[in-house]
Amino acid sequence: MSEQAEFPLGDLRVIELGQLLAGPFCGQLLGDFGAEVIKVELPGQGDPMREWGREKPHGKSLWWPVVARNKKSVTCNLRSPEGQGLLRKLLARADVLVENFRPGTLERWGLSPEELWQDNPGLVITRVTGYGQSGPYAPRAGFGAIGEAMGGIRYVMGPPGEPPVRAGISLGDALAATFACLGTLVALHHRERSGRGQVVDSAIYEAVLAMMESLLPEWAIAGYQRERTGAVLPNVAPSNVYPTGDGDLVLIAANQDTVFTRLAAVMERPDLAADTRFATHSARGAAMAELDDLIAAWTATFPADDLLARLHEAGVPAGRIFRARDMFTDPHFAARNAIVTVAHPDFGAIPMQNVVPKLSATPGAVRSAGPALGEHNDQVWGELAGLGPAELARLRAAAVI
Repeated sequence: MSEQAEFPLGDLRVIELGQLLAGPFCGQLLGDFGAEVIKVELPGQGDPMREWGREKPHGKSLWWPVVARNKKSVTCNLRSPEGQGLLRKLLARADVLVENFRPGTLERWGLSPEELWQDNPGLVITRVTGYGQSGPYAPRAGFGAIGEAMGGIRYVMGPPGEPPVRAGISLGDALAATFACLGTLVALHHRERSGRGQVVDSAIYEAVLAMMESLLPEWAIAGYQRERTGAVLPNVAPSNVYPTGDGDLVLIAANQDTVFTRLAAVMERPDLAADTRFATHSARGAAMAELDDLIAAWTATFPADDLLARLHEAGVPAGRIFRARDMFTDPHFAARNAIVTVAHPDFGAIPMQNVVPKLSATPGAVRSAGPALGEHNDQVWGELAGLGPAELARLRAAAVI
């Protein structure tokens, strides 16, 4: 049995098309748990993610090794009839196709779901787009930022009275990819009973909308419009970031009645828990500013380590706001192997986040960093597509692969 077959998705072959983040992150998630993910890229160019990143040591992206981890890279010009034929050879022997092109692109290439199912009726076709495969907006170009705005999350992010802000990560793309992965696994489960594949249609704006809690009924039934509130939640207190005596910041979340009672005790102010201004959840929400001032005056008298030790001992949820450098030195990250180091041809080794979630019997693993462009051409086109050396050479010369 191969090493890959030991993983929970080790019996699956995934063909990943598209580029940037929404489709490839779905492929990353499937690959993390052992699926054979074959990424198809344009010859000589590849996924633009190979060039993305704020810092590029040796001219190399530090993002690509993460989002393309556990994948094989082959090149194929899908705009050419010959390239489309090669892809069909792969898809005939695959379980899943993941793509994030604009709706209609596969159809123009003669690779519609109906045509692909003629060769492989069990193929699951996972399509990640800005607006979905149907509806009046489907043909529009749809990046993650636009989906975040349409799905509602951009409006509620940022300080009150200021324009909406970005999360600092590609939230919409990642959410759509995560829901696409969920849908893929559901479709594969259904295939076990029916033998048939289906289309998984994951739209960025809908993935964002799915995270928006009670936003819709609040407006429809109560006429309440959520607004930007900065670091706090309306009517939920205390739950904020507070200063420490050594210039650090600590987040304390003690809004539940029993937890606030414990916070009042560790502050040596048990009277606060009985004070009518703070005794109930609703009262604390109404007196949020006053309560935050009281807590901030107290936290500012302790160094962060001392403050956190007192809060943890008292059972009050609290913690620092971590940056990358904090994660590398934190004992909990280390104990749970939350960060792994992977061999890399340019960097020697590269650290990255480990697989999530953790499975007790069949965990996933990061087996390799993102591959070089076309690194697996001979293996995949030779073994899976059955092409000999002469044919591979001809296809290279014609820029098909």
